[in-house]
Amino acid sequence: MPNLLAHIVLLAWPLVIYAMFRMMPLERALIWAILGGYMLLPEATSFNPPMIPALNKITLPNLTALVIIMVVLGRKIVPLPESLLGKALIGLFILSPLITVLNNAEPVTFGSFMIGNMVVQAGDPDIRGALPGLRPYDAIAFVGNHLFLMLPLFLARQFLATPRALREIVGALVIAALIYSIPMWYEVRFSPQLHTMFYGFFQHDFRQAMRDGGFRPFVFMPHGLWVAFFTLMAVVCATALARHAAPEERPRRLLVAAYLGVLLLACKTLGVTLMALALVPMVLLLNVRWQVRIAAAAGAVAMLYPLLRGIGIAPVWQFHALIEARNPERAQSFAFRLVNEDQLLERAAEKPLFGWGSWGRNLVYDPLTGEVQTISDGYWIIVIGTHGWLGYVATFGLLALPLLALWWAVRRMPDAQLSPWIGPLALLLGANMIDLIPNATLVPLTWLIAGALLGHAELLQRAQQDARRAALARNFGTARAGLLSTARPEAEVPPPGVQGMAGLAPDAFAKGAAAPAGNAQGNIKRRHP
Repeated sequence: MPNLLAHIVLLAWPLVIYAMFRMMPLERALIWAILGGYMLLPEATSFNPPMIPALNKITLPNLTALVIIMVVLGRKIVPLPESLLGKALIGLFILSPLITVLNNAEPVTFGSFMIGNMVVQAGDPDIRGALPGLRPYDAIAFVGNHLFLMLPLFLARQFLATPRALREIVGALVIAALIYSIPMWYEVRFSPQLHTMFYGFFQHDFRQAMRDGGFRPFVFMPHGLWVAFFTLMAVVCATALARHAAPEERPRRLLVAAYLGVLLLACKTLGVTLMALALVPMVLLLNVRWQVRIAAAAGAVAMLYPLLRGIGIAPVWQFHALIEARNPERAQSFAFRLVNEDQLLERAAEKPLFGWGSWGRNLVYDPLTGEVQTISDGYWIIVIGTHGWLGYVATFGLLALPLLALWWAVRRMPDAQLSPWIGPLALLLGANMIDLIPNATLVPLTWLIAGALLGHAELLQRAQQDARRAALARNFGTARAGLLSTARPEAEVPPPGVQGMAGLAPDAFAKGAAAPAGNAQGNIKRRHP
């Protein structure tokens, strides 16, 4: 159980966020409000005020940042994307839980079974029970929780879309990992103890902290897998900073990237290490357009995998055979995961569109004892079981949308006119989507990066539209293309650049106008909208 310090730290975090917005530019304060809470606040600790979702290390920083930006800074929030597809996905993401609740009013019982029309009760009445049906009150909690989870996407799309803000995200992840490396090395040496020392309890199963004769760090995150993926983000960002650094700065930046690479190895997580071996060369050698293409392809693979898995086309058992030939122990663990996924897919197929809802109703139970018979690790199977296939399309569609929008926006643009930071961040988002197949590593940073990339894609598309209008006006005296474009002489349309976007205000794309760079600071002392 969380101790008093855990509740005090959680309750005090809004004051820390307020101080950040007072001392930092808006972009930097927003990033560190979300990132700092994810790094430092206790797990499994929350406040439960009536009529709103629980306030924990994820929802409380999100909500606090929104309130400060709206109330204290006086900024207007424009939450919906410009594309019709984006609006539809957000509407589905937020509203589909309402139908999930209405479709799950009945309890899930165990301790009895049917033989024809006869109900046979289990011998021991103590093991009879039920998981409760969902109530209208649960619909309010579901919708509110989805809204709170989406806040980093909304805020980052509006305030972190410029090249300068993307650079802030990249730098913040490297600085955060350098700071976090100190407690991580401590736990590698002495075992994960910091969460227990500070907050009074261990946040997971301690057996999963032991790996290869040593320990992998947990610090204040949910699991060692989350810490490893956070470190991977920092390694990729540090590599990008080294590639684009001035010659005199490059050796120091490469040293930082190498240090973080060693830290990643200390996390003892094979999947994330393999991702690093793939991503780092891409960041070092490929241009931005190829990085975005690969990221978009990764997002498409993550979107399609559950469909292929559900109809039995995904070659998962062939992959199991390859693992078994090299490492039987890992192959056994992988087979256990696949069997669980098959059982959970069968359970989800009973309510395919909107799922089973909360209270663990999506899991498989022994009909007599009520003992849980499945473990759900991958985020995709959790979403399908809880919110159905429509909930899955909404969630993963919103994650893939920035990658597809970026790919479409940059496909014809010269690499020199693209921000160098969109490639590494897009690769991280694509890798995170791939990691959601075996794990549940969807965190506030994922939504933050997705929102920033979506906003930047909209900026690029708007710049292209403005360039076309300017070319039409210059050649024909009007910005209207007209009905008979083939009858006009062919105009030279210069490729739109984005160099000038560094001077846009953080929410300039929502206003459709440029502003001096100083307007982007937006700290509390400057209260203009």
